[in-house]
Amino acid sequence: MQSDSPARAPQQSLRASASSFLGTTLEWYDFFIYGTTAALVFGDLFFPNASDVAGTLASFATLAVGFAARPLGGILFGHYGDRIGRKKMLVLSLLTIGVSTVLIGCLPTYDQIGVGAPVLLVILRLFQGVALGGEWGGAALMSIEHAPKHKRGLFGSATQMGAPGGMLLAAGAVSLASWVSGDSYESWGWRLPFLASVVIVAIGTVIRSRVAESPEFQAAAERKEQAKLPIADVLREDWRSVLLGSGLAAANNAIFYTVSTYTLSYATDHLDVDKDQVLHHVTLVAALYLVTVPLFGALADRIGLRRQVAIAGALSALMIFPYFLLVETGNTWVILASMAVALAVVQSAAYAPQPAIYADLFPPRVRYTGASLAYAIPTTLVGGTAPFIGTALYAWSDSNYPFALYIAALGALAAGCALGAKPRYGSNGTPAAPQPTAVPGGRRG
Repeated sequence: MQSDSPARAPQQSLRASASSFLGTTLEWYDFFIYGTTAALVFGDLFFPNASDVAGTLASFATLAVGFAARPLGGILFGHYGDRIGRKKMLVLSLLTIGVSTVLIGCLPTYDQIGVGAPVLLVILRLFQGVALGGEWGGAALMSIEHAPKHKRGLFGSATQMGAPGGMLLAAGAVSLASWVSGDSYESWGWRLPFLASVVIVAIGTVIRSRVAESPEFQAAAERKEQAKLPIADVLREDWRSVLLGSGLAAANNAIFYTVSTYTLSYATDHLDVDKDQVLHHVTLVAALYLVTVPLFGALADRIGLRRQVAIAGALSALMIFPYFLLVETGNTWVILASMAVALAVVQSAAYAPQPAIYADLFPPRVRYTGASLAYAIPTTLVGGTAPFIGTALYAWSDSNYPFALYIAALGALAAGCALGAKPRYGSNGTPAAPQPTAVPGGRRG
């Protein structure tokens, strides 16, 4: 940011990053426990009159409802986050996610109340989706707007660490619930991971209540620069930033869901690889991923935020073809190594710097709305559809090559958008002055 950036207190910087990490961890924890439970038991519990395949599809459709609601959540939470403050909306988003998740764990089944059960499930998923749509943007901005000037990539990556953190927590929670409940998992054991989310919510709420409001929001508020209708200003003045931000995140969304979801399905259904073995691989890769995200955040501060995402986008386009060739060998250790490179290296490099890049694309007065929308669009259109598109293309061609071409095109798009996503605003909300390539302690590019 510019030299006029408000001062950051080190304690608040760390506290804001911890708060962001816990919030996005809950977001991803919810996604993975819901996806796993939907695949295992929701078809029978909430859609018992459908066939096995139709019941599973209906369960995954409720998962998609949460994705579809995210752009709305980004606009809604972004509106108030830009007008009354980041902190208030982040506490509200965390509580909404937590309450909705716990209530899913308390839901009666179809056998108990009939059609009301799936209706209530969809309603709770809508509430979750809206809250999740507002969670990432606010969490990312709190970590960035509190971050030391030359460590924005590192501190912003705390938000991105929630993905592997949520994966690990969800894997542990589902495994523990299955072990504790044994043969009763379908009757009551599946509820335990949902109910356990109250622990994350409690810890996260306490930490967030102690985080000071964003200094950049406070500065904008003191200048009385809050937008009356942030989404209107974003679409009128910063629509190019929304498109660039969406484009640069396209490839990492596709790779994440390809590795964590599509590969699991493909390896078990077409290669006869043991499902528990692949799940074990996903857990190991998530642990490595948790370590590499902050490392790539720190690296981006040195070599340039946008430069790193552009390189990672180009690598995505090149890497995806050998990735599928290696997965198709059916060798579990080769599959593990391929997943680790794809997710913990290439995807992580593209993903870690994004909060800092998004913050540079929008002025503080509409930054929550703009960043949330730019993040929600590729998550919904690319991330949420990647496993479906991969499965459909394989069914059509009996090959992973068309899906690889699709991901390679997204990689090229991401690289181009990253190079085009130049900083547009300083922390005072005015257009950013031209920046030298190098600054003490790191690079802007």
